[in-house]
Amino acid sequence: MTFLRKHWKIILIILIAAFVRLYRLYDYAEFLGDQGRDVVIVREFLKHGNLFFIGPQTSIGNMYLGPFYYYLFVAPGLILSWFNPVGPAIVIAFLGVLTVYLVYQYSKEWFDERTAIIAALIFALSPVVIKYSTFSWNPNVMPLFALLFIHYLLKSRYLLATIAFIICLNAHFLALLLLPVGFLIVLFKKPFPFRQLLLPILILILSFVPQLLFDIKHQGQNINAFATFFIKRETTINLKPYKAIPQMVPLFNQVTTRLVAGKNDFAGYFVSTLFASILVFTLYQAIKKRKFSPHFLILTSWLTIGLVGLALYKQHIYDHYFGFLYPVVIILFAYLINRLPKYLSTIIVIIVVALSLIQNPLRWEPPRQLFTTQEITRQIVSSSEGQPFNFALLAKMNYDPGYRYFFSESHAPVKLLQEEITTQLFVACEPFQMDCNPINNPEWGIAAFGWAKIDKEWEVNGIKIFRLLHNNSGEKNVK
Repeated sequence: MTFLRKHWKIILIILIAAFVRLYRLYDYAEFLGDQGRDVVIVREFLKHGNLFFIGPQTSIGNMYLGPFYYYLFVAPGLILSWFNPVGPAIVIAFLGVLTVYLVYQYSKEWFDERTAIIAALIFALSPVVIKYSTFSWNPNVMPLFALLFIHYLLKSRYLLATIAFIICLNAHFLALLLLPVGFLIVLFKKPFPFRQLLLPILILILSFVPQLLFDIKHQGQNINAFATFFIKRETTINLKPYKAIPQMVPLFNQVTTRLVAGKNDFAGYFVSTLFASILVFTLYQAIKKRKFSPHFLILTSWLTIGLVGLALYKQHIYDHYFGFLYPVVIILFAYLINRLPKYLSTIIVIIVVALSLIQNPLRWEPPRQLFTTQEITRQIVSSSEGQPFNFALLAKMNYDPGYRYFFSESHAPVKLLQEEITTQLFVACEPFQMDCNPINNPEWGIAAFGWAKIDKEWEVNGIKIFRLLHNNSGEKNVK
């Protein structure tokens, strides 16, 4: 009871964090093409021993990440859930809850108890942080391991810091922006820990061996793509730091709005202005008095370097791109508003929490993507009457590995069109993304099937399914 009385605030926050991340996770978890691709690859490894040396492909640049996200998070999740794709999502959700606790623990070590409580509460309820804690995707582990990387470097535990960085880098190449922060931390260690860094550097180099083996087999595909990304920079990045300056203010506003102000653009303008003002004033006071908090300076450097790096990127900045900044934005914000008079900081926290609750994902009906994908495949298998069939998906923002995963799990006689054209083709169409018309559709997965007519049509959770049969008469296709 003494423990509960002493720690009731953080215990309550952890329980809240767990609830908003785990409640009806099967229904709320995103399950689209990337998640389907991941479980297909990992199942092949677990069931048939098919090793893989690369991880997910990046959305830009045709580069491949390392494979450790698959081995460390997707594989255990599938094993523990008996190959139900919700398993990896559960792993990510628990990592998200752990991150909330570590935000509290490290904020307390670096600053004070009240800052830690404020930071943990905001992190637990931030709708963007919640969203990326409720489904399996490689960028979703970045907040946790970016935080661990900085923490272990500050503690001079370089081997653990290296492992955390390797996992970050396997999650997203934007983890490279953590290196300058790490360099600053190590640079000011006295004496400089040269010998202590030798083994961690060796392990970091060895972590690239799987990707190197892949490149040896594929004529340097990954290395060439990586070089092209940085050499041909017309539409990707700018390597001139001063080019980032015009983008810093809008980017800082975007990051603060998404993480702290509950995605409310109007409120985000005021919150980010307040955040920036107190940050600049605190830095000014520290310089004037020549009294610096090392942790405040490290976190400010982490945020600044991260924003500069993102500002040099020429494409749209999505929420998951700044996953490595989630902890620092919220911890710094909590620290700075805690320097205000207590009544004022309390009002700000209440407003921020209210903004987050308004946009809490649980306020909306779940998309039930896992259930829908599984149910569609079940109904298609039933409608195929035990005969071989082809399958195609019409969607602008999705692709078909998720469906094929469930087909494989049910041992359905689905055939790839390039291998065998059967007598029936099932087409799933997501009408909220496009007009559904499988007849004479130019999509290769449909056109290659040949002349056909619609034999049957039905709907599952807003997704239309068509059964097409060959039109042997050669007449114009009609429903």
